[in-house]
Amino acid sequence: MRTQVIIPSPKDHSSIKNVAVFGSADVDSKDPLYQEAFNVARYLAYHDKVIVNGGGPGIMQAATDGAKAGGGQTLVVTFSPDPLEAPEFEGRFNENKADKEIKTKNYVERMFGLMEHADAFIIFKGGTGTLSEWATTWLMAHIYYGHHKPFILYGEFWYEVVQCMENNFFIGKHEMEVFEIVKDEAELIPAFTRFERELAIRMSKQNAV
Repeated sequence: MRTQVIIPSPKDHSSIKNVAVFGSADVDSKDPLYQEAFNVARYLAYHDKVIVNGGGPGIMQAATDGAKAGGGQTLVVTFSPDPLEAPEFEGRFNENKADKEIKTKNYVERMFGLMEHADAFIIFKGGTGTLSEWATTWLMAHIYYGHHKPFILYGEFWYEVVQCMENNFFIGKHEMEVFEIVKDEAELIPAFTRFERELAIRMSKQNAV
């Protein structure tokens, strides 16, 4: 029996309301990366953004905790497999207490659930799971360019990673226009503001046609 997977379809976004946060599940509250994700989520929540994550530990937990500290709302899209079937997947983390949870049947459904329920994405350092989320986010933004959801790559190390992609893959001009790299929260704030301004301009032009 085939599992139905809902693929996000292109749509016009008049504002950025829901922001997904991706990153490592393996950092704890003492890790500087955890604190950075916490601070970013707190800032966004304070500015009325709903924080979306995968419901796990690490950066996902930091995003939820930060959103609560900022007085905001949280949404998690989760997948809780049998540990014997997916022993390397962290699954649902009970301490990540969100306002709303969407449960999915498998990792692919969870992935596209996160794509569907966010208007923009912030991607921190992580492992192969974060790589899959980044690649999917980038692909969707490329496919639906002009109606795309922007994303921010958080951390100076991303410059080297993206340069490697440009040097070794076929990366087009538009693919480099759908994201920004920031090294810290101070750079993230104006980058996020630019995304919202660009979105407003894009919507204004589309409505004028």
